[in-house]
Amino acid sequence: MTSIRLTTAQALVRFLSRQFTERDGERQRLIGATWGIFGHGNVAGIGQALVEYGDAMPFHQGRNEQAMVHAAVGYARQSGRLSTHAVTTSIGPGATNLVTGAALATINHLPVLLLPGDTFATRPADPVLQQLEVPYAGDVSVNDCLRPVSKYFDRITRPEALIPAALAAMRVLTDPADTGAVTLALPQDVQAEAFDWPEEFFAERVWGVRRQAPDPRELAAAARAVREARRPLIVAGGGVHHSAAEDALRDLADATGIPVASTQAGKGSLRFDHPADVGGIGHTGTATADELACTADLVIGVGTRYSDFTTASGTLFAAPDVRFLNLNITAFDGHKMAGAPLVADARAGLEALTGALEGWRVPPAYVAEYTEDKVRWEQRVDAAYAADEPDVRPTQLQVLGLLDELVTDEDVVINAAGSLPGDLHKLWRARSPRQYHVEYGYSCMGYEIPASIGVALAAPDRPVWALVGDGTYLMMPTEIVTAVQENIPVKVVILQNHGYASIGGLSESVGGERFGTAYRFREPDGTYTGAPLPVDLAANAASLGMHVIRAKTVVDLRDALAEARAADRPTCVYVETETADTVSPPPPAQAWWDVPVAETADRPSAIKARKEYDRHVSARRRHL
Repeated sequence: MTSIRLTTAQALVRFLSRQFTERDGERQRLIGATWGIFGHGNVAGIGQALVEYGDAMPFHQGRNEQAMVHAAVGYARQSGRLSTHAVTTSIGPGATNLVTGAALATINHLPVLLLPGDTFATRPADPVLQQLEVPYAGDVSVNDCLRPVSKYFDRITRPEALIPAALAAMRVLTDPADTGAVTLALPQDVQAEAFDWPEEFFAERVWGVRRQAPDPRELAAAARAVREARRPLIVAGGGVHHSAAEDALRDLADATGIPVASTQAGKGSLRFDHPADVGGIGHTGTATADELACTADLVIGVGTRYSDFTTASGTLFAAPDVRFLNLNITAFDGHKMAGAPLVADARAGLEALTGALEGWRVPPAYVAEYTEDKVRWEQRVDAAYAADEPDVRPTQLQVLGLLDELVTDEDVVINAAGSLPGDLHKLWRARSPRQYHVEYGYSCMGYEIPASIGVALAAPDRPVWALVGDGTYLMMPTEIVTAVQENIPVKVVILQNHGYASIGGLSESVGGERFGTAYRFREPDGTYTGAPLPVDLAANAASLGMHVIRAKTVVDLRDALAEARAADRPTCVYVETETADTVSPPPPAQAWWDVPVAETADRPSAIKARKEYDRHVSARRRHL
């Protein structure tokens, strides 16, 4: 067998450049590029290899390790999980900075390849710089904290061990039921060590992304359950998008009249104006969807993992005889809520179920009911978005309304944390499957800006918006520099509301009195209740190289958003928002969310909140 002498790092980069995915006849490169920040753990290994094979492996220079993972995840999500990026870091703090991003990727079932440097395998000096000494185990390094947040983990302590590890990594990255963060920890001495690699290791490999068909017995049971239902409700989760099953879902809704509610990850599975689309479901859902959920006798989950927001912490699906049917690629999620599983690819399962239900429809009165409710909800959205006074400071909802007027099917709107996810889930009118990009599996502050770069790299012809509050912006503005460096024309909208508005409201509702949630000076009594801090986030964004447009009024904002959308360079729209308490108030939460309240307290706010908490807890049930 012919061999090629390369370092371990050179072999890995060459191997990664020749891996492809294929689904439905469409072939894509699996690892589209590598992100990196170089230190002594990877500069002479992976860093040198990327120089050696720069023509085969595109490279992006990051500023923060966590942000690089977010960018890779954004790219993977926009690519339908068929392509992703690798991320390389030095040992020590560079590696541990990956943990948050890895958790986000794994929780959201999105593939990303992590290549952190590691301490010397040969242990020439012990300890070396940045080494964690563990008295009871000589083979532990800080990289072991990546194990619980990775779907596959290996440490390559010998060059030849890379061959089975690399193949296993590709298997997991391309497995629709098991994908997430994959970590190959690379000791820095092994990265630079040469080995005679079999030439076959570098042959092009195409990894087929399977579309698992449903089991005939499970399909028959599923069809029987639907036919027996009078008030079925579909809950569309992220699996609909991952499987590119939007058309199959629409066909099922058209054929049967079953209404479709969506989780944060599933929003956009149907266009907002499709007759069967009833909007978001759960704590941040619409009144239409949540009222249907309360009376549904069959809940058909498609690609959802039933998070606490979706189920209103176990209080939403209230009908005494409600049952669950779960179409999911993983048996783990298929069996949730004591449901009947239909373990299959979402598109394959929906197509099969539509065929099995031929000729069956929900009662006409049910369609009339949710159609009328949908009209009423759209009127509430119009009222929330209304911006009739052009010369006043806009509310957050009016910002969304003005953006809603501007975007087309091509735009992508990205958010992850704060009060925006709730407002977006309730109110945003998703026009296409990839438009609504809210990361709510981990709801990670700081995700939006780096993710927007990843999305723009995957879809360079689509306008990409990162919506961030001031709290999220301060967490991670660093990748603005990357966008400027590579002239990626992302549009960042900064909403300045002087603190953690979402948690402030939650704190108040649970008796915490907004403690520690405002960005204000201290008063003499020690509380943060003084004047707002004199930070200028617009100036900060400009100092990082962005073109910044300041908008003070509704009319300013309308013009600024239009200018940003047309821009061919990274552009920031900065707006200080007005409270929506009296102008365009948001619809209140339509369902509960369990945030425990102090069981004993002296302050009246906590005592009152505990009474309200006990009232809601009494409605919780375990579906058996």
